[in-house]
Amino acid sequence: MPTARSAPPAGRVDAIVIGASAGGVGALKHLLPALPSDFRPAVLVVLHLPRGLPSLLPEVFTPRCALPVHEAGDKQPIQPGTVSFAAPNHHLLVDRDAKGPLLALSMDAPVHFSRPAIDVLFESAAAVYGARLGGVILSGANADGALGLQAVRRRGGVTLVQAPDTARSPTMPQAALAAGAVVFVLPLEQMPAVIRAWGDGGAI
Repeated sequence: MPTARSAPPAGRVDAIVIGASAGGVGALKHLLPALPSDFRPAVLVVLHLPRGLPSLLPEVFTPRCALPVHEAGDKQPIQPGTVSFAAPNHHLLVDRDAKGPLLALSMDAPVHFSRPAIDVLFESAAAVYGARLGGVILSGANADGALGLQAVRRRGGVTLVQAPDTARSPTMPQAALAAGAVVFVLPLEQMPAVIRAWGDGGAI
């Protein structure tokens, strides 16, 4: 742990992308509150949501989390140590301008019947962050995220999947495992320690 006079650690990753669907709110309630206030990577989350309803995720997670939580907006600079949730009925992507990585929203066609789609976020984030990205797949009921996790690993990033037998809906973790490119497969209760280690430069 750095002292007040020492430089903060570089960390293993600059951003973490998380994808979830059915059962994902419960899993996120375990993961996100476990991240400390000095956690440096940006955290970008796609949770499959009904298209016609507003998201209450920032209201749900803000009182539970040490990190700031908000709904992603188009062309917002990506802030370290901030949790950004995808907005309903919009894909969330990572883009870049001269000043650095940006959040971007898209109304392109649904992927795996979903908008926002996990694959869209993961693939765009992998293109921007490369090896400085962590990808996480949680509980869910379809195959969204499997190809995106492949893209994260192909670019040198690190990947983590919830053990299917600990997921309320195991289809999404199973699809990610079948696609390969998974570094860690862990039960939900062991996942926060790995994610914290990605942020502080610990062993992976």
